[in-house]
Amino acid sequence: MEFERRDAPFIAPTSDVSSIMRHVLFALVPAALAYVWFFGSGFIFNLIVASLFCIAGESLMLRLRGKPVESTLMDYSALVTAALLAFAMPALTPWWVTATAALFATVVAKHLYGGLGYNLFNPAMVGYVVALVAFPMHMNLWTPPRLGDIDYHFMTIAETARYTITGTFPDYLSFDAISRATPLDVVKAGLNNMLTFSELRAYPIMGDFGGRGWEWIGNFTAIGGAWLLLKKIIRWQIPFGVLMGVLAPSSLMYIMDPGINPSPGFHLFTGGTILCAFFIATDPVSAATSDRGRLVYGFGIGFIIYAIREWGSYADGVAFAVLLMNMAVPAIDYLTMPRIVGHRLKKQGDR
Repeated sequence: MEFERRDAPFIAPTSDVSSIMRHVLFALVPAALAYVWFFGSGFIFNLIVASLFCIAGESLMLRLRGKPVESTLMDYSALVTAALLAFAMPALTPWWVTATAALFATVVAKHLYGGLGYNLFNPAMVGYVVALVAFPMHMNLWTPPRLGDIDYHFMTIAETARYTITGTFPDYLSFDAISRATPLDVVKAGLNNMLTFSELRAYPIMGDFGGRGWEWIGNFTAIGGAWLLLKKIIRWQIPFGVLMGVLAPSSLMYIMDPGINPSPGFHLFTGGTILCAFFIATDPVSAATSDRGRLVYGFGIGFIIYAIREWGSYADGVAFAVLLMNMAVPAIDYLTMPRIVGHRLKKQGDR
């Protein structure tokens, strides 16, 4: 009689990297559909270009490092990076800008540090910042949402494809015809020009809480994030910390003077706050690992986002906040390391 023999580990893991990444991609689908509805087909072109170059960069680096290509690509991590880049980039972005961000995210931020599991910084945010610094004009071409009371030209699929491929508009279009300031830009510029927040709320691009269109994207992003929490793909500490890091100072400042300080709802439902809380800051590799550390890490990201919006030169600061806190992760993990039961941490001077 032959008995079945099992080698360690004897308990099979309930999930692997590929299943986790698939869950993340599925959770982003509702927000992606809302993005396409409000801002057009440019999101789809960005996603295609980012996916192609993330996969190409990953394949190249795996071959150069002597790693198996086919099996490693099936972990879907490159596609998650591409999806986050597509959300971060303006809907109208030439292909070479998106390609530069995708390649830098995959080749430099990920594989030059050792690949998946060894990267110190969030790859998607590194790629976005590189594109923002290298192509500032293209990275500021934001379109208003699909709304009937905003005077602008909503680009067709053919017009969007032409701009994505060539970086030029048809003769009958110009930047002024299709581009508008984002709600964050409107508020920052308006407050600098001595307008009050209540006056800026009257602009047609503003919604009930944040920017029109952006509110719905934020709602669907939160639904996807809640599903990840329910499936235990992510833990609650980082999303809670990010949201509190934004809401706590914005609420305090709004209570002190609502005329010159945007409301907490505006900070929550405008820009990338909710996407950052559930999908960007929760990157398991570049984030803090202890429970207390996750809270500190998330709160730090949220507070830096608010600080950049309030006092910085950029309208939004999600990418910079994430990268700054990535640098602080080793110190956060060291200072919040849980004490082992039955042991006392040695202090300086102990023998």
